[in-house]
Amino acid sequence: MSRGVLATEKRGMRELGAEEHVGWDEVTQGTLLPSFEKDVDAAHVRPEERPYSDFNSYTATVASWRVIKPVYNRDICIDCQNCWVWCPDTSIVSRDKQMLGIDYDHCKGCGVCVEVCPTNPKSLLMFGESEETEAALAKWPEKKKKAK
Repeated sequence: MSRGVLATEKRGMRELGAEEHVGWDEVTQGTLLPSFEKDVDAAHVRPEERPYSDFNSYTATVASWRVIKPVYNRDICIDCQNCWVWCPDTSIVSRDKQMLGIDYDHCKGCGVCVEVCPTNPKSLLMFGESEETEAALAKWPEKKKKAK
């Protein structure tokens, strides 16, 4: 779902970890890696419209790190934005306070979004990386009744 929301050809174009790295003690003090190719007022430009540099995490993907992934069920979601607020990788795609999907290029599969989801059943659940979305949605649990 997130692929339709992302509007730049650079998004997730390279896999993080595939390039040669230097250790933290080998980096020259004061080194700066610019986030953008040119000056941009990032606060007023949507993420997919910003001119990201090749050194920015926006252009890198960590999808190969993931073994399990969150699957999102729109029919249950109440757009509380908990998942968006708590996601450590900003992998929840939200516009105008409405959950749109998951950015699987940057999701590491940590499950924080599932833990903070307040719905019953949860609108986000973790499934195996190879599980198709339609198959996962077919396995969604029913609402649990409260004990009296």
